[in-house]
Amino acid sequence: MLNHKVLLEICAGSLSDVIAASSVKETDRIELNCALELGGLTPSLQTLVRAKQKTDIPLICMVRPRPAGFIYNNDEKETMYADAETFLQNGADGIVFGCLKEDHTVDEEFTVRMVQLIHSYGKEAVFHKAFDDAKDPDAAIQALIRCRVDRILTSGLQPDVLQGKNMIAYLQKTYGKEIQILPGGGVTKENIRIIFADTGCTQIHMTAKTARQNDGSYYAVDAAKINAIVRHMQDTAESRILTREDRDMLKQEQYEQSLYVFQEDDERRN
Repeated sequence: MLNHKVLLEICAGSLSDVIAASSVKETDRIELNCALELGGLTPSLQTLVRAKQKTDIPLICMVRPRPAGFIYNNDEKETMYADAETFLQNGADGIVFGCLKEDHTVDEEFTVRMVQLIHSYGKEAVFHKAFDDAKDPDAAIQALIRCRVDRILTSGLQPDVLQGKNMIAYLQKTYGKEIQILPGGGVTKENIRIIFADTGCTQIHMTAKTARQNDGSYYAVDAAKINAIVRHMQDTAESRILTREDRDMLKQEQYEQSLYVFQEDDERRN
């Protein structure tokens, strides 16, 4: 059972998605992409600029130059680095990226370079689901910790988080004090409580997307789906999603903060 506060990150593929995600007050963070149907690619600079005008929610920009794998040549890596620098110069609150070598180990040299750039702006460095493509998850996460990556987005090396929840739980238990573990991929109102309860993670990444038609089909964030998931969580007595206002209050009230702890902490005290 859950007995802790959680953080909600929405994956957005357009300015309209940012606006939809921002309309839900429980949204804590937005990952900004384009082309969600391709797994998320680098958005345009103007999408970030206009999104910053529309919301004060932190925006983490995807830097992924193409679909189909995470092994990049030097030109692609230089483009990724330049895109990241441009986004940071224009107010991005973090960069999400990922790069592997041909043997499917973490490209530590490039990762360190990216992390140093991101941290020089005081922002967050996030390694995306390229992690799930690494041949050895323990070696990969240890490499990312050495590179000082702040957070890993993962579905536990499986097509979705429900199938990968045991691996996510292992990563959280083994490495969660050294790096943030962000479950994402296939999150629904039917499985979100299971994911939190079985992994011990305190944050979640989801698109809450729906197919739209406009002279062709495309995916878009559905605020109604986000609200349905939030209501499902809030209707559960064992858990609570805190709004940004709640979180600000908790920063001021250490007593209240102590009321929202992991159940396992409660068990250790008993």
